[in-house]
Amino acid sequence: MIPQNLFFRLKAKTAKLATALAVIVCLLSSLTVGLAAPAPSPITVLPIDQAKFVVGQTFDFLVEVKDATSADIQVTVNGTAADKYFGKAAAAKLDGSLASYRINQVAFKNPGKLEIAVKAGGTSRTVKYEAVNNVAPKRAKNVILFIGDGMSLPARQMARILSKGITEGKYNDLLEMEKMSNMSLITTSGYDSLVTDSANSASAYATGHKSVVNAMGVYADSTKDPFDDPKVENIVELAKRTKGMATGIVSTANITDATPAAMVAHTRRRAEQNFIAESMLDPAHRPDVILGGGSRHFLPMSTPGSKRTDQKNLVEDFKKLGYSFSGTKSELLATPASASKLLGLYQLDNLNVYIDREMLKTPSVLGGFNDQPNLMNMTQKAIDVLSKNPNGFFLMVEGASIDKQLHVLDWQRATYDTIEMDKAVGIAKTFAKKNGDTLIIIVADHSHGASITGTYHELDGKKGREAVRTYADSVWPTFEDNNKDGFPDDPNPDITLAVQFANHPDFNADYRFKAEPTVPAIMAKDKAVANPQTTGEFQPGNIPASDPSEVHSADDIVLNADGPGAEYFNGVMDNTEVFFAMVRALGLDGKRGLK
Repeated sequence: MIPQNLFFRLKAKTAKLATALAVIVCLLSSLTVGLAAPAPSPITVLPIDQAKFVVGQTFDFLVEVKDATSADIQVTVNGTAADKYFGKAAAAKLDGSLASYRINQVAFKNPGKLEIAVKAGGTSRTVKYEAVNNVAPKRAKNVILFIGDGMSLPARQMARILSKGITEGKYNDLLEMEKMSNMSLITTSGYDSLVTDSANSASAYATGHKSVVNAMGVYADSTKDPFDDPKVENIVELAKRTKGMATGIVSTANITDATPAAMVAHTRRRAEQNFIAESMLDPAHRPDVILGGGSRHFLPMSTPGSKRTDQKNLVEDFKKLGYSFSGTKSELLATPASASKLLGLYQLDNLNVYIDREMLKTPSVLGGFNDQPNLMNMTQKAIDVLSKNPNGFFLMVEGASIDKQLHVLDWQRATYDTIEMDKAVGIAKTFAKKNGDTLIIIVADHSHGASITGTYHELDGKKGREAVRTYADSVWPTFEDNNKDGFPDDPNPDITLAVQFANHPDFNADYRFKAEPTVPAIMAKDKAVANPQTTGEFQPGNIPASDPSEVHSADDIVLNADGPGAEYFNGVMDNTEVFFAMVRALGLDGKRGLK
């Protein structure tokens, strides 16, 4: 039997323990509540919270209120009514249960912190902005922005291995893009999702603002209309408006594809390529040089291969504006030295990739487009033309099919296109070295989940996964470059790289180069299945079966830069900072030419 005094002591201690446990439970409960995601606000403010602006950069301001019963929305900027602050009347309306308050084409005219306060009915919300006007100590006259679409760090390394070679563990040389003064890691997410696409990510470079998947140059509103979303002024518009600079876009993709289009266009839906092509005629953002693929969006619908739904001939419209047009490499190279504006369209859609265009030249693959320029040709010609402008130039050059080939698990074609872009970087560096006034930036827009596991060979009779050589067995690949042009003679040597993917559909892996472009999976009854025309070991997909191609990853990507203003890049940076770095380097004054 427990002694009475001991019993009461134990009872007291038990009570204290129970009380302590209750307190802990309450604390954990409150902590759980504190960690829970806050309920979404019925008030949407666009631009979004924490948005950053260049002083004078124009944008459309929009507030939307869901489940509203009236259009009475009160908005202040640093305590002043928004319409009075911006000097423009606001348009307020109620459409069903969605109320909106909008003022188009406004700008912040002074640097500093800004607080936007919104009241609607019984709800309120506050967001914060910042306006900046930083100028580099030494200004650049020109900026050349290279975007390797989907060019992850492993994609660069594949190019370095094939193009430069490696001897006893040391690379024989680095890529041109790697021999730059400054380097940074770039984060890539949009404001809607962790993993982005090329439209949204390129738009961050072009505007300094986050957007959503498939959008460019806009914030996404609640309507279905892809053309009414609030706009943000982009780098091409800002350079032209404030400084009269020449501008250009060059790509191995369809020139109305996401990345080049994001430099100039404003739409919620990147698929509106006919609209994007026509919008390039707008003088506010009309590039002086436009070189790439995509003639199907510029030619009237009566032309075979056209994707237009009208009889507009945009090629002729550009010619009337003084553009020299070329449809082949030969015509591009023969462009008169006096030309000040260029339009070049060399395929109905995307240009063929380097291996198919420059090496194999298989007629069925080229589809009759047997005289396409490479990225070096287009970059050199663009620089030649744009550099005539005494006010300087902005040029965006895209190596587009790095991404497109990784989507179909064709790392060899992606790698040769990475090497091609690096050669174009070399051309830009030669120009910059002569003049000393050009900022060059090389960056991807997002990443892919490709990784070099080791090497692959079947010399001992092993095949498939057993022929993937890891650790000490990963003997050196046998790529050869006999003419020393940086492009291996054969993309399919005895010992090749073992490249594997973290995010793929069902497919058959044989690790070998395909003589013709081949998709890894096809759709069958709304499900992606391994392409029955391929052979190799079956690899079950690790992404939803609704997607027949490899997908983007959320990995950070590498940026390299050199020239005036390159010192801005260091450490880990958001993708929107690329825009602010370019504006800072050029010393653009957003208030100049502001209406």
